[in-house]
Amino acid sequence: MFQRPRGTRDFAPDEMAKRQWAAAAMRDVAVSRGFKEIQMPIFEDLELFTKKSGPGVVEELYAFKDKGDRDIALRPEMTAQVMRFYVSDMASMPKPLKLFYFGPCFRYENPQSGRYREFFQFGAEIIGSNTPETDAEAVALASSMLEATGLGNYVIRIGYIGILRGILKGLNLPDDKIAEGMHYLDKNDEAKFSSFAQANRLPVDRIQSMMEIRNMKGGVDVLDRLGESSAKGYLLEFMECLSLLGVRNCQLDLGIVRGLDYYTGMVFEIDAPALGAEKQVAGGGSYDLVPLFGGEQVFTTGFAIGFDRILIARERESPIEAKLCIDAYVVPMSDSTRKTALGIVKALRGRGISADFDLMRRSLSKNLKYAASIGARSVVIVGDKESAKGAVTLRNMASGDQKEVKIDSIADEISGLK
Repeated sequence: MFQRPRGTRDFAPDEMAKRQWAAAAMRDVAVSRGFKEIQMPIFEDLELFTKKSGPGVVEELYAFKDKGDRDIALRPEMTAQVMRFYVSDMASMPKPLKLFYFGPCFRYENPQSGRYREFFQFGAEIIGSNTPETDAEAVALASSMLEATGLGNYVIRIGYIGILRGILKGLNLPDDKIAEGMHYLDKNDEAKFSSFAQANRLPVDRIQSMMEIRNMKGGVDVLDRLGESSAKGYLLEFMECLSLLGVRNCQLDLGIVRGLDYYTGMVFEIDAPALGAEKQVAGGGSYDLVPLFGGEQVFTTGFAIGFDRILIARERESPIEAKLCIDAYVVPMSDSTRKTALGIVKALRGRGISADFDLMRRSLSKNLKYAASIGARSVVIVGDKESAKGAVTLRNMASGDQKEVKIDSIADEISGLK
């Protein structure tokens, strides 16, 4: 027997019903806020991803040579693709651009609970607007998407990467050293950051200041401990925007670094405690990537949501009640009523009513049992006597009641059962 590749999954119909329900709920939220969906290819030139994340990322990718001897990779995430798409095709479009996307991504990692080599990601970007309300709109969308799936327990942690980066930059460190220091802070590795500080002769008071800022967590009042700065002013206005947009479960966490050079200002992460230690389900912030891909500098903010992890967290809180249902299951009782039954199926489908019919030529009792198993709301029984009168028997599967109905009015009757 063939086995599916390690780190991948098969989704049975019931599981797909849950996934489709959740994806539709999240899409509806994005569209209702003026975001428009885009789609990009599953594979790209390898350089697109190494340009954004460095050559070391190749070890984590599904990278290969195609038949034209080109270096290709399955996408590990989609932000780089959006930037490539923007530079090549959307740069002249009216701003702001509010975009969202959904699809599979691939990383060659060690599979573990809730993390797979093939995983699905929802993401969104706002391109072209540099205001606190722009950042707030991105965070509000992420929050609303989570709530649309019914996830009740989550925490949004807000940081501002420019504060710590600004301190290192003010010490006249070269960019590569700033990136190194930010990496240690991102990994919460105080020992390596201490060694880094000593090696680069960073003033003790500055190191102490960075450690104090990094440990600032809580409500807006934690900003009182910061000196007056553009970052503090921005965060105060941003947090007010979040409140006005109705975003809940927020806290400031100035220790969030997200260790990537292209993040420039506000950064955020969303945790779902139901997942335990590995609880992060989303993350993002404002960043500067367009010039890296050949475009003019433009303010961008966005995020990515781990779709699979959201569903796991949601199911741990409470089961998702999303079942496959069909409006009508049509059962011909004899060979002579089979053509009439097919005509009814065609008419129902033409009215936008989901309809299936007996393909196995089974008995009525077996067909009723099968109809129950597929979640049919009603069963249309096409008998010889009833058919001769231009009628059928309609059975309500929820109540078990049944009645004789004229074929011409069967669609209206079934619509009334929804």
